[in-house]
Parts: sequence; C-alpha cells; structure tokens
Amino acid sequence: MNAPDQPILAWQEDGQQRQARWRSEAGWPAPARVQLADDRMPADVAFRLASEGTALLWRGDFQNARQLLQALGRRLDRPARKAVMASEPPAQAFYRHRQAQGRRARVLGMVLVEVDGDHGIRLRRAPDLRVAISEAWGPPDGLSHVVSLRECLGLVGAHEWRKAGVEVPALGPPPANRIHAHYGVFSPVRGEYLDLIGAAPLPADASLAWDIGTGTGVIAAVLARRGVARIVATDLNPRALACARENIERLGLQGRIELAEVDLFPPGSAPLIVCNPPWLPGKPSSTLEQAVYDPGSRMLRGFLAGLRERLAPGGEGWLVLSDLAEHLGLRSRDELLAHFHAGGLAVRGRLDVRPRHPKASDANEPFAAARSREVTSLWRLGAG
Repeated sequence: MNAPDQPILAWQEDGQQRQARWRSEAGWPAPARVQLADDRMPADVAFRLASEGTALLWRGDFQNARQLLQALGRRLDRPARKAVMASEPPAQAFYRHRQAQGRRARVLGMVLVEVDGDHGIRLRRAPDLRVAISEAWGPPDGLSHVVSLRECLGLVGAHEWRKAGVEVPALGPPPANRIHAHYGVFSPVRGEYLDLIGAAPLPADASLAWDIGTGTGVIAAVLARRGVARIVATDLNPRALACARENIERLGLQGRIELAEVDLFPPGSAPLIVCNPPWLPGKPSSTLEQAVYDPGSRMLRGFLAGLRERLAPGGEGWLVLSDLAEHLGLRSRDELLAHFHAGGLAVRGRLDVRPRHPKASDANEPFAAARSREVTSLWRLGAG
C-alpha cells in the first residue's frame, strides 16, 4: 500500500490535533475512536474500551504494552475454552471458532503504537525494530504510521523466521536445504507435502514444469533438485515473488527457475503442472492466512477448470491437498471429484501422507478429532 493510498488516523494529544498514516496488513479500517493509554490504565478498563471499539494509542512503556496485550488475551480466551458440543456439526463448530478468532483479533488489534518516519518506535524499553519493519514495509518514507502492537510484534516474529529459515529435507542434505519465508508469505513448516513432491514419479517429459502459486518458491526448488530442466513459478503476491526470488538465488537455481506475476497459469502448455492451493474454503483474516483459506475455493476450482487445456499431450497435473476440509464439513470428497470431472480430468494415481505437525496429535486442539484423521494427498491428474 503506497502512502497516498493509506488512510489518516487523527487524535488529540497535549491540546493539539495529531495525525499519522494508518497501516493494517489485515485491511482493517482506521478506528473511529482513539484514546491515549499508558501504564496507569488497568487491564479491565482497557478490555472494556477495546471491546467497545475504542483504540488505545500507547504512550507508556513498550514492555508493559506487551503485558497488557497478554492480559487482554487471557480475558478473551476464557469463554473460548468451552468444549465443542458433540452434537454440533463440525462445519458449524468451525465457523463459530473462526468468529471467535476474528473477535479476538479485532480486540487485540485495538492496542496501537506509533512508528516514526525512520521506522523507529519512541517508547520506553522499545526494541529496535527498524530492520524487521523495513523487511515488511520497505524502506522508510519519512512519514509516521500507526499500527496495532500485535501486528508490530508479528513483524518481529517474521523477521526471526526469515533469518533462521526452515529445513526442507526434500531439497537435499543441509546446509543447502533451507527456505527463508518473508513477512506475509507462508513458511513450509508442514514438510510432509514436500515429501510427496519429492516422491511422486515424474512424467516421461521432465523438460518443463509450472509451479502455480509458488509462495516461497519451495516446490519449484524441489522440482529443480529432482532434475526438471526448467520451471516457471507463478504468483500474484509481490512479496511472494520477492521471497521466491531470494530463495531461488540462495539455492543457486536462478538459471532454471523463472518467476512470473500472473494469476494461476502462464501462457502456453507444460508436461507437468503443480499446484498446492490453500486447503480450507473460507475468508482469510490476514495476509498470511491467504495461504490457508481460499474464498469459495476460487484457486482450487480455477486450477482444476483450466488444467486440461494447458497440459501438454500425455502431461500430468499434481494437486497437493489436505482432506481436513472434508473432516470439518467444509467440502466433501464427492465435491472434489466433481471438480475433477467438470474439468475433464482423470485420476492417474494418488500419494498419501499423514501430517507430522504438533496439532495433529494435540488432544487439546479445538478440532483434534478432525486433525487426527487428516491425510494430505498428491493427486496425479491427466486428461480424462
């Protein structure tokens, strides 16, 4: 978002009218009511104001603001701990859970901090976040911004993830097997789907592959490591393309992987087309959730509807998809198969893997029963 496009947040301070650019990665509008807050404000008062829609622009100690955020979170979590009724349909329970998550995010997002024109935060005990903020927002533009403290802390977490990277065994042995995700680009922490990419038999013609919705570029990199001569990796998110470019260069694969800013498919055809769309139908509530939630299954349906006409003769499309949506009642297996049929596609094979992430075995996770049955599949699709 460019500065001229950003809304202005105004407030009264020391008898003067103040204003700054409002910034929200989640796309939330600037709050209509702003009240200054500091260390003297009790957590119960802050919770009441934030719940009523009054934003709290913090002027106290930065670490105390973090503690206030934790106190607000505890108050929000109390009603959310109620057990899901056994008789409640999974889809209804899931939507209710998403509503609670949305309310939690809105209330916690009401604690604000001001970021100066050099990306510094002039609060007591505030850490130097200028590098983390610049990685997400770009170079300082000399203008002050107001942002939620929760989002600001998310920038710090993303910076640390970006530095450390994630080891991807499908890319080969360390140390040349790490992927570094940028802010707002989903990190490949669930490596089981990459194991499927590494294990599926390549088509006879491995001269070209497309990676649709490349994100960090990890699938394109795995295909290149497997010997595919040339890969075209597409995405619409400029952050994803910048992230993929950096990872590809770090891995020394820039001569074999081409990046394209297009919606789904580039021009032409290919003998192998791979897509790992968001796995759950639903509306994302943040930039990062766009890799998890696919409104109306738009990307999934678009990929399946256009795949056949873009496959080279005898080619294959690989769809990587979890069946968690089926266990949650958000999409049935019959619906998925109907999308295959409507696209003129036939299933040539399927590889399955069980998830290894901690939520899969966490009995306290809200949807533990669904996650315990989850299977991630690589569907090998060809012309029907």
